[in-house]
Amino acid sequence: MSKLILVSNRLPVTVRKSAGGFLFQNSIGGLATGLKNYHQQTGSVWVGWLGLTDGEVGDDEREQLQQKLLEEYQCRPVFLSEQDIDLYYYGFCNKTIWPLFHYFKSKVEYDLETWEAYQSVNRKFFAAIEPIIDEDDIIWVHDYHLMLLPQIIKEKYPRAQVGFFLHIPFPSFEIFRLLIWREEVLRGLLGADLIGFHTYDYVRHFLSSVRRLLGLDNNFNQINYEDRFVQVDAFPMGIDYDYFSRERDLGKFRPELGAMIENAKDSKIILSVDRLDYTKGIPERIKSFHRFLALYPEYLEKIRLYLLVAPSREGVGSYDELLKEIEELVSKINGEYGTFNWMPIWFLFRSFSQDSLIYFYKQADVLLVTPLRDGMNLVAKEYIASRTDYEGMLVISETAGAASELGEAVIVNANDFNAIAAGIKTALEMPRDEKKTRNKMMHKRLQRYNVNFWASDFLSALHRVMEDTGQAVSENIEINLHKIEQAYENAGSRALFLDYDGTLVAFKAIPEQARPDQELRQLLTDLGNDPQNTVVIVSGRDKNILEEWLGDLNLSLLASHGLWIRLRDQKEWAMTVPLDNEWKESVRHILELYTDRMPGSFIEEKEYSLAWHYRQCDPDMSAMKLSEIKEALLSLTQSTTLGLQEGNKVLEIKDNRVNKGYVSSLFIQHSSFDFILGAGDDHTDEDLFAALPPGSFAIKVGIGNTNANYHIKSWQSLRAILQRLVDIKNTNEEG
Repeated sequence: MSKLILVSNRLPVTVRKSAGGFLFQNSIGGLATGLKNYHQQTGSVWVGWLGLTDGEVGDDEREQLQQKLLEEYQCRPVFLSEQDIDLYYYGFCNKTIWPLFHYFKSKVEYDLETWEAYQSVNRKFFAAIEPIIDEDDIIWVHDYHLMLLPQIIKEKYPRAQVGFFLHIPFPSFEIFRLLIWREEVLRGLLGADLIGFHTYDYVRHFLSSVRRLLGLDNNFNQINYEDRFVQVDAFPMGIDYDYFSRERDLGKFRPELGAMIENAKDSKIILSVDRLDYTKGIPERIKSFHRFLALYPEYLEKIRLYLLVAPSREGVGSYDELLKEIEELVSKINGEYGTFNWMPIWFLFRSFSQDSLIYFYKQADVLLVTPLRDGMNLVAKEYIASRTDYEGMLVISETAGAASELGEAVIVNANDFNAIAAGIKTALEMPRDEKKTRNKMMHKRLQRYNVNFWASDFLSALHRVMEDTGQAVSENIEINLHKIEQAYENAGSRALFLDYDGTLVAFKAIPEQARPDQELRQLLTDLGNDPQNTVVIVSGRDKNILEEWLGDLNLSLLASHGLWIRLRDQKEWAMTVPLDNEWKESVRHILELYTDRMPGSFIEEKEYSLAWHYRQCDPDMSAMKLSEIKEALLSLTQSTTLGLQEGNKVLEIKDNRVNKGYVSSLFIQHSSFDFILGAGDDHTDEDLFAALPPGSFAIKVGIGNTNANYHIKSWQSLRAILQRLVDIKNTNEEG
């Protein structure tokens, strides 16, 4: 039975060393808090850093820690050195990824040493996971610290179900492209079977980056990557609604917090809760409150802002500067507006327990959440859930992920101080009935889509992706290669129908660059010279190109999707269907119009067809214009025998009577083959697969809906299989 393995940078429990041994405390991070109960209920294993460096844990203490964490907390620790933390965490994670993904380009640092440390630590996480991985396990990797880990896992355990969730924003392509190691990060993420984000904006940004940088399109957010599907979707993270909404006795917090609240009993309370970070927009929030006091003087001495800021990344220069700025702004406003009996801002720079925060939530008339950029912001959801009286109101910036779910809140622009000030006033003066109606709607949504639902929804989607991949094709021929080898060896007469581009060679941006290399020529020579073999190249290429590249080999050639045929024992080409070119001028006119509008596209003219290539075009422009050009071409050709053939980044206009399946079937009908293999990679090869008789080996390069009964990963994989077939003959001759 498969098990669930959760992987994140930090464990849900933090370990501290004391004179008496080790101290264990629950972590206060959003992920740890959100998934804690789900982790315990499911019996999953949680893998992450324990909070101590290698220098703080002796070799003899490691085993003790591992045993206690596993038995009492269902956790498995990752041990990292002080240098790992400095370069990987404080370096690449917090000086490169964090500012870039939050659109703070000026704060981004690019350092090869920190990137190498990031790679190294991701491998260390895999080393910690590997001893407990079984082939069919579910491995759920979390957040930006571990974006290379999915690929590392998948390479070693291809059958494992790997999910990845990013808890911060994924930036637009224009921002993400600035990352030096952008392709490595994307390929690391694509090791997952399911990639989750908080909002559809982040999904859209990720898919755009994958399309533009890797040339991979998607169909309904599903990417056909190597030999499997990768699904990308939005899963807004929920909270433990029952925990925050339940009735509780908060009297024990009165000695600690009650004095502050009591002091403000005649005032409206605005609450702000954040950890210290420049993405949270804390200085901007303070300035907005300043603007509120200036614009609405009727609230002077009748309102108070509690600014709760938890320490974070202490000792980091930029964070120390941020703290200083906050302190100066608070001091300035309190000095300007404060009186002997009233201080407008209470700044509390320390961490609070969850119950303490709930105490504040229940007292606050308004929660002010205005990050400049935030993946989700669970504080906003916690506040709504805790206000079972429906009396409070949320003011939230549109750049917080939670804003897309909490549309009934007062939504503002984080950079517009006047708008935030007006938003505070709107929230304070909102009629009670309207406030109640809005809050009830948000409550209902948070109750349904809680953290358990979020986790279950993600894992269910992961299971569906794995099912889709399994059903896309019946079998990976590489797994059971003996089937094809045995059938090949026992056959007296064999036929091999092989597509060219994407099947025997890699796609090239410029088609003329896809010439056969020496390895391929030798492979085809060996296959073609076997007297038991009939090797047929079935290509959309022009006959002159095939003649130039492969005409000297002992092969039969089918060019232009089967319009032209040249048998291996003949020198002349023959046309399989009588055609004319009277239609070309009108079609060429349309293609030229779009070629002029789309830089990178070009027209390839063949004898009896026209192909329009757009591989080098901007992917977003292609996606937008493709349906338009297809509609124009279909409208022009609808009353003719012409058809539109879609290939990999190419549209070809040709006669519908010509296809790879028709001519291939002629070979089969007029010969007696006891072994038939057909291989191709895209839509144009489906006619070939459909024409092959039962018992044939129809192999699709890649995966997807297909008439083929087998698939392989890549053109390199097909070459390897063909080489194995050559080796069978050589082995038999030597024997």
